[in-house]
Amino acid sequence: MTNLYPYLKSMADMDRCAVVICNLDHEIIYMNPTAVKRYAKWGGDALLGKSLLDCHGPASRDMIRKVVDWFGQDVTHNIIYTSHNLKENKDVYMVALRDENHQLIGYYEKHEYRNPETDSFYHFETD
Repeated sequence: MTNLYPYLKSMADMDRCAVVICNLDHEIIYMNPTAVKRYAKWGGDALLGKSLLDCHGPASRDMIRKVVDWFGQDVTHNIIYTSHNLKENKDVYMVALRDENHQLIGYYEKHEYRNPETDSFYHFETD
């Protein structure tokens, strides 16, 4: 069987959206390059190993805990809509991460931008 890790890491690394993955202790265990840039003024990659909860106010911390508890209640509880960012025209979701036995192992935040792509189809850069 092929080791999927390098493929999955590359998928996250190439994503134009910030990807921050946390374990069940809310420890930031991975940030893709976009996330490192996006959160640079809060420490960037120095946030690795830190608690995600420390990056949020009390109300957000409470909601993060409630969502993770909800993820743990049922294997079908895997994604929840958390907010819309009008300035960036994106929807934000929290997504459960599960192992091969469907056990909850962590979570991440998913950003879905709603602006139409402006690049042409199959535009190959030539430099």
